[in-house]
Amino acid sequence: VQLVESGGGLVQPGGSLRLSCAVSGFTFRSYGMSWYRQAPGKERELVAFISSAGGSTFYVDSVKGRFTISRDNVKNTVYLQMNRLKLEDTAVYYCNWLDSWGQGTQVTVSS
Repeated sequence: VQLVESGGGLVQPGGSLRLSCAVSGFTFRSYGMSWYRQAPGKERELVAFISSAGGSTFYVDSVKGRFTISRDNVKNTVYLQMNRLKLEDTAVYYCNWLDSWGQGTQVTVSS
């Protein structure tokens, strides 16, 4: 199993980024997928979840209305569109499937 995140970077408050997670090694279209994040000195937290077909999603309250999780079951990729970014969104963002994790991608929101 491989999960490879990309798309992180440095952005000003109010800006946008789109994270991608390319997946291989299992039947992607059969499983829900999640994005987590971990800020310095804090525990890793669930940010968003999407069901296998994409019909159901979940968001932590702090990102509702700003972040959108989506997936492409042909490309075996899950996305996290992040808009109106805030300083407190700074973290390493991880793609997750069951007990498998990507390497993470750094998102830094700073003026």
